[in-house]
Amino acid sequence: MDLQTFRNRQQTVSLDGLIDDSLTLAYTDVGEGEPLLLLHGIPTWSYLFHEIIDPLAEHYRVIAIDMAGYGYSDRRDRFDRSIEFQADVVERFLAQLNIPSAHFIAHDIGGGVALILADRSPETVRSMVLSNSVAYDSWPIDEMLELGHPRNAKMSPEDIKQLLEESFQVGLSRPERLTDEFREGITGPYLDREGIVSMVRNASSLNTNHTTRLTERLNQMPQPTLLLWGVDDNWQPISTAEKLVKDIPNAQLHAVKNCSHWVPQDAPEEFVDSTLDFLSKATSNTTND
Repeated sequence: MDLQTFRNRQQTVSLDGLIDDSLTLAYTDVGEGEPLLLLHGIPTWSYLFHEIIDPLAEHYRVIAIDMAGYGYSDRRDRFDRSIEFQADVVERFLAQLNIPSAHFIAHDIGGGVALILADRSPETVRSMVLSNSVAYDSWPIDEMLELGHPRNAKMSPEDIKQLLEESFQVGLSRPERLTDEFREGITGPYLDREGIVSMVRNASSLNTNHTTRLTERLNQMPQPTLLLWGVDDNWQPISTAEKLVKDIPNAQLHAVKNCSHWVPQDAPEEFVDSTLDFLSKATSNTTND
Protein backbone atom coordinates (compact mmCIF):
# COMPACT_ATOMS: atom_id res chain seq x y z
CA MET A 1 0.00 0.00 0.00
CA ASP A 2 1.45 3.37 -0.99
CA LEU A 3 1.74 6.33 1.36
CA GLN A 4 -1.26 8.28 0.07
CA THR A 5 -3.60 5.29 0.20
CA PHE A 6 -2.46 4.56 3.76
CA ARG A 7 -2.95 8.19 4.77
CA ASN A 8 -6.41 8.37 3.22
CA ARG A 9 -7.82 5.83 5.65
CA GLN A 10 -6.17 7.19 8.76
CA GLN A 11 -8.45 8.88 11.27
CA THR A 12 -7.63 11.33 14.06
CA VAL A 13 -8.78 11.66 17.64
CA SER A 14 -8.21 14.45 20.17
CA LEU A 15 -7.14 13.34 23.64
CA ASP A 16 -7.56 15.60 26.66
CA GLY A 17 -5.88 15.47 30.05
CA LEU A 18 -2.40 14.51 28.87
CA ILE A 19 -0.93 17.96 28.26
CA ASP A 20 -2.17 21.54 28.67
CA ASP A 21 -3.97 21.27 25.35
CA SER A 22 -5.66 18.53 23.33
CA LEU A 23 -3.22 16.03 21.83
CA THR A 24 -4.07 14.72 18.35
CA LEU A 25 -3.41 11.09 17.49
CA ALA A 26 -3.57 9.60 13.98
CA TYR A 27 -4.58 5.97 13.61
CA THR A 28 -5.93 3.26 11.33
CA ASP A 29 -8.97 1.27 12.48
CA VAL A 30 -10.12 -1.58 10.21
CA GLY A 31 -11.76 -4.97 10.60
CA GLU A 32 -14.07 -6.41 13.22
CA GLY A 33 -13.72 -8.62 16.27
CA GLU A 34 -11.30 -8.60 19.16
CA PRO A 35 -9.05 -5.53 19.01
CA LEU A 36 -5.39 -5.74 18.09
CA LEU A 37 -3.37 -2.63 18.91
CA LEU A 38 -0.26 -2.20 16.74
CA LEU A 39 2.59 -0.10 18.17
CA HIS A 40 5.57 0.86 16.02
CA GLY A 41 9.09 1.87 17.04
CA ILE A 42 11.62 4.58 16.24
CA PRO A 43 12.25 6.03 13.67
CA THR A 44 9.20 4.59 11.92
CA TRP A 45 5.44 5.14 12.29
CA SER A 46 2.38 2.96 11.76
CA TYR A 47 3.20 2.61 8.06
CA LEU A 48 5.69 -0.02 9.21
CA PHE A 49 2.66 -2.35 9.40
CA HIS A 50 1.20 -1.44 5.99
CA GLU A 51 1.50 -5.00 4.62
CA ILE A 52 0.17 -6.84 7.66
CA ILE A 53 -2.82 -4.69 8.68
CA ASP A 54 -5.27 -6.00 6.09
CA PRO A 55 -4.44 -9.72 6.50
CA LEU A 56 -4.84 -9.38 10.27
CA ALA A 57 -8.06 -7.40 9.77
CA GLU A 58 -9.63 -10.42 8.10
CA HIS A 59 -9.81 -11.93 11.60
CA TYR A 60 -9.62 -9.04 14.10
CA ARG A 61 -10.26 -5.35 14.57
CA VAL A 62 -6.85 -3.87 13.84
CA ILE A 63 -5.90 -0.49 15.24
CA ALA A 64 -2.50 0.97 14.34
CA ILE A 65 -1.61 4.29 15.94
CA ASP A 66 1.07 6.83 15.21
CA MET A 67 2.53 7.37 18.66
CA ALA A 68 2.74 10.94 19.93
CA GLY A 69 5.45 12.78 18.01
CA TYR A 70 5.56 10.17 15.25
CA GLY A 71 4.07 9.90 11.79
CA TYR A 72 1.04 12.16 11.43
CA SER A 73 0.15 12.44 15.10
CA ASP A 74 0.80 15.59 17.11
CA ARG A 75 4.42 16.68 16.63
CA ARG A 76 4.53 19.95 18.54
CA ASP A 77 7.09 20.81 21.21
CA ARG A 78 4.38 20.48 23.87
CA PHE A 79 4.96 17.06 25.41
CA ASP A 80 7.31 14.31 26.47
CA ARG A 81 7.92 11.49 23.96
CA SER A 82 9.23 8.85 26.37
CA ILE A 83 7.74 5.37 26.40
CA GLU A 84 6.24 6.15 29.81
CA PHE A 85 4.30 9.04 28.26
CA GLN A 86 3.41 6.91 25.25
CA ALA A 87 1.89 4.38 27.66
CA ASP A 88 -0.23 7.19 29.14
CA VAL A 89 -1.33 8.13 25.61
CA VAL A 90 -2.27 4.55 24.75
CA GLU A 91 -4.36 4.22 27.92
CA ARG A 92 -6.21 7.45 27.16
CA PHE A 93 -6.65 6.49 23.50
CA LEU A 94 -8.18 3.10 24.35
CA ALA A 95 -10.49 4.72 26.87
CA GLN A 96 -11.58 7.28 24.26
CA LEU A 97 -12.47 4.46 21.85
CA ASN A 98 -14.19 2.54 24.67
CA ILE A 99 -11.81 -0.42 24.34
CA PRO A 100 -11.20 -1.95 27.80
CA SER A 101 -8.53 -4.40 26.62
CA ALA A 102 -6.65 -5.42 23.50
CA HIS A 103 -4.02 -7.76 22.15
CA PHE A 104 -0.80 -5.76 21.68
CA ILE A 105 1.35 -6.24 18.57
CA ALA A 106 4.41 -4.15 19.36
CA HIS A 107 7.74 -3.48 17.69
CA ASP A 108 10.94 -1.87 19.01
CA ILE A 109 10.07 0.88 21.53
CA GLY A 110 6.41 -0.02 21.02
CA GLY A 111 7.32 -3.23 22.81
CA GLY A 112 8.59 -1.17 25.72
CA VAL A 113 5.23 0.60 25.86
CA ALA A 114 3.43 -2.76 25.85
CA LEU A 115 5.60 -4.04 28.70
CA ILE A 116 4.91 -0.95 30.79
CA LEU A 117 1.17 -1.40 30.35
CA ALA A 118 1.33 -5.16 30.94
CA ASP A 119 2.88 -4.33 34.29
CA ARG A 120 0.82 -1.36 35.47
CA SER A 121 -2.51 -2.14 33.76
CA PRO A 122 -2.50 -5.92 33.22
CA GLU A 123 -6.24 -5.95 32.56
CA THR A 124 -5.63 -3.78 29.48
CA VAL A 125 -3.15 -6.14 27.82
CA ARG A 126 -4.76 -9.44 26.85
CA SER A 127 -1.66 -10.80 25.13
CA MET A 128 1.55 -9.51 23.57
CA VAL A 129 3.42 -10.08 20.35
CA LEU A 130 6.79 -8.41 20.93
CA SER A 131 8.82 -8.05 17.76
CA ASN A 132 12.48 -7.07 18.14
CA SER A 133 11.44 -5.10 21.18
CA VAL A 134 13.46 -2.97 23.54
CA ALA A 135 13.86 -4.49 26.99
CA TYR A 136 16.30 -4.50 29.90
CA ASP A 137 19.20 -2.17 28.99
CA SER A 138 19.25 -3.13 25.30
CA TRP A 139 18.61 0.45 24.22
CA PRO A 140 18.87 3.22 23.14
CA ILE A 141 21.24 2.20 20.37
CA ASP A 142 24.18 4.42 19.45
CA GLU A 143 22.52 5.77 16.31
CA MET A 144 19.52 7.04 18.28
CA LEU A 145 21.70 8.54 21.01
CA GLU A 146 23.55 10.51 18.35
CA LEU A 147 20.36 11.53 16.54
CA GLY A 148 18.86 12.92 19.76
CA HIS A 149 21.34 15.80 20.06
CA PRO A 150 19.43 19.11 19.71
CA ARG A 151 21.79 20.31 16.97
CA ASN A 152 20.30 17.71 14.66
CA ALA A 153 17.01 19.61 14.60
CA LYS A 154 18.72 21.70 11.90
CA MET A 155 19.18 18.71 9.58
CA SER A 156 17.90 19.01 6.03
CA PRO A 157 15.42 16.66 4.35
CA GLU A 158 18.31 15.17 2.41
CA ASP A 159 20.12 14.45 5.69
CA ILE A 160 17.03 12.60 6.95
CA LYS A 161 16.73 10.63 3.73
CA GLN A 162 20.37 9.58 4.04
CA LEU A 163 19.99 8.64 7.70
CA LEU A 164 16.92 6.52 7.01
CA GLU A 165 18.49 4.92 3.95
CA GLU A 166 21.39 3.74 6.09
CA SER A 167 18.87 2.34 8.57
CA PHE A 168 16.99 0.54 5.81
CA GLN A 169 20.16 -1.21 4.72
CA VAL A 170 20.74 -2.54 8.25
CA GLY A 171 17.13 -3.07 9.32
CA LEU A 172 16.13 -5.34 6.43
CA SER A 173 17.85 -8.60 5.46
CA ARG A 174 15.96 -9.27 2.23
CA PRO A 175 16.99 -6.82 -0.54
CA GLU A 176 13.72 -7.26 -2.41
CA ARG A 177 11.82 -5.96 0.63
CA LEU A 178 13.51 -2.56 0.38
CA THR A 179 11.00 -1.14 -2.07
CA ASP A 180 10.53 2.46 -3.19
CA GLU A 181 7.06 2.26 -1.65
CA PHE A 182 8.53 1.40 1.75
CA ARG A 183 11.21 4.09 1.47
CA GLU A 184 8.68 6.77 0.58
CA GLY A 185 6.18 5.60 3.18
CA ILE A 186 8.55 5.62 6.14
CA THR A 187 10.31 8.88 5.23
CA GLY A 188 7.11 10.73 4.30
CA PRO A 189 6.27 12.35 7.68
CA TYR A 190 9.85 13.35 8.41
CA LEU A 191 10.85 15.54 5.47
CA ASP A 192 9.39 18.87 6.58
CA ARG A 193 10.82 21.04 9.34
CA GLU A 194 8.27 19.97 11.96
CA GLY A 195 8.88 16.30 11.15
CA ILE A 196 12.65 16.63 11.36
CA VAL A 197 12.51 18.40 14.72
CA SER A 198 10.02 15.85 16.01
CA MET A 199 12.23 12.92 15.03
CA VAL A 200 15.13 14.45 16.96
CA ARG A 201 12.89 15.05 19.98
CA ASN A 202 11.73 11.43 19.79
CA ALA A 203 15.31 10.19 19.81
CA SER A 204 16.26 12.43 22.73
CA SER A 205 13.44 10.96 24.86
CA LEU A 206 14.73 7.37 24.90
CA ASN A 207 15.50 6.26 28.45
CA THR A 208 16.70 2.77 29.33
CA ASN A 209 15.51 3.24 32.92
CA HIS A 210 11.94 2.83 31.71
CA THR A 211 12.60 -0.84 30.93
CA THR A 212 15.32 -1.73 33.41
CA ARG A 213 12.89 -0.99 36.24
CA LEU A 214 10.63 -3.72 34.82
CA THR A 215 13.32 -6.41 34.83
CA GLU A 216 12.42 -7.80 38.25
CA ARG A 217 8.70 -7.64 37.40
CA LEU A 218 8.70 -9.58 34.15
CA ASN A 219 8.06 -12.83 36.00
CA GLN A 220 4.79 -11.32 37.28
CA MET A 221 3.39 -10.65 33.79
CA PRO A 222 0.83 -13.40 33.11
CA GLN A 223 -0.08 -12.38 29.56
CA PRO A 224 0.49 -14.96 26.80
CA THR A 225 3.47 -13.54 24.93
CA LEU A 226 5.00 -14.28 21.55
CA LEU A 227 8.55 -13.07 20.90
CA LEU A 228 8.56 -12.74 17.12
CA TRP A 229 12.16 -11.92 16.37
CA GLY A 230 14.34 -11.37 13.30
CA VAL A 231 17.56 -13.23 13.99
CA ASP A 232 19.82 -10.92 11.93
CA ASP A 233 19.06 -7.85 14.03
CA ASN A 234 22.16 -6.12 15.39
CA TRP A 235 20.15 -3.38 17.12
CA GLN A 236 17.88 -5.58 19.26
CA PRO A 237 19.61 -8.96 19.07
CA ILE A 238 17.99 -12.35 19.45
CA SER A 239 19.76 -12.71 22.81
CA THR A 240 17.23 -10.23 24.23
CA ALA A 241 14.37 -12.48 23.11
CA GLU A 242 16.12 -15.53 24.56
CA LYS A 243 16.32 -13.74 27.91
CA LEU A 244 12.71 -12.55 27.77
CA VAL A 245 11.39 -16.03 27.04
CA LYS A 246 12.94 -17.19 30.30
CA ASP A 247 11.72 -14.25 32.35
CA ILE A 248 8.10 -13.92 31.16
CA PRO A 249 6.11 -16.93 32.43
CA ASN A 250 3.86 -17.54 29.42
CA ALA A 251 6.28 -16.53 26.67
CA GLN A 252 7.39 -18.39 23.57
CA LEU A 253 9.97 -17.52 20.93
CA HIS A 254 9.53 -17.63 17.17
CA ALA A 255 12.83 -16.78 15.51
CA VAL A 256 12.52 -15.51 11.93
CA LYS A 257 15.51 -16.47 9.79
CA ASN A 258 16.98 -14.24 7.09
CA CYS A 259 15.24 -11.33 8.77
CA SER A 260 16.56 -8.26 10.55
CA HIS A 261 14.95 -5.55 12.68
CA TRP A 262 11.83 -4.53 10.75
CA VAL A 263 10.13 -7.91 10.74
CA PRO A 264 6.70 -6.67 9.53
CA GLN A 265 8.38 -5.44 6.33
CA ASP A 266 11.14 -8.05 6.02
CA ALA A 267 8.88 -11.09 6.51
CA PRO A 268 5.22 -9.97 6.42
CA GLU A 269 3.69 -13.36 5.59
CA GLU A 270 5.55 -15.15 8.39
CA PHE A 271 4.69 -12.30 10.74
CA VAL A 272 0.98 -12.62 9.99
CA ASP A 273 0.90 -16.42 10.06
CA SER A 274 2.80 -16.65 13.35
CA THR A 275 0.70 -13.92 14.95
CA LEU A 276 -2.61 -15.45 13.91
CA ASP A 277 -1.55 -18.89 15.10
CA PHE A 278 -0.44 -17.47 18.45
CA LEU A 279 -3.58 -15.40 18.93
CA SER A 280 -5.82 -18.33 18.07
CA LYS A 281 -4.22 -20.43 20.79
CA ALA A 282 -4.02 -17.54 23.28
CA THR A 283 -7.68 -16.64 22.93
CA SER A 284 -8.71 -20.29 23.05
CA ASN A 285 -6.81 -20.80 26.31
CA THR A 286 -8.34 -17.63 27.77
CA THR A 287 -11.84 -18.81 26.84
CA ASN A 288 -11.21 -22.22 28.37
CA ASP A 289 -9.95 -20.66 31.58
